[in-house]
Amino acid sequence: MVTKPLAENRRARFDYEILETLEAGIELKGHEVKSVKSGRLGIAGSYAVIRGGEAWLLNSQIPPYQPKNTPPDYDPTRTRRLLLRSDEIKRLVGVLKEKSVTLVPLNAHLKRGIVKIELGIGRSKKKSDKREVLKKRAAEREMRRVA
Repeated sequence: MVTKPLAENRRARFDYEILETLEAGIELKGHEVKSVKSGRLGIAGSYAVIRGGEAWLLNSQIPPYQPKNTPPDYDPTRTRRLLLRSDEIKRLVGVLKEKSVTLVPLNAHLKRGIVKIELGIGRSKKKSDKREVLKKRAAEREMRRVA
């Protein structure tokens, strides 16, 4: 059972053609979990990489839940480890070697009380493709308004 998203990366589906999705856990500190569960997670502009046989989430932002009780050396944009099985990581290494394929977080949600990140394997869209999507949406909106 998947609950409503804690955070969503809306630009990801616009900027990338998502070929495949998978779910990963994320390694967080205690005060980060509290902050994420209160909906204060930013994954816009973040991406994932595979380094040293482990998956890492870069550029995600988790502001402190209580700024006065946060450790003084806390970095809200620190690199966080993604929890995947070794066979999933090996498969991702092969897929990511393809030209212009990126691992992008699509959303974060709770699953049985545990924070999960939905990752998408995406290929960058060209500017012309993005324009076509915008024109198509505008035409559909116009058709609904007329009807």
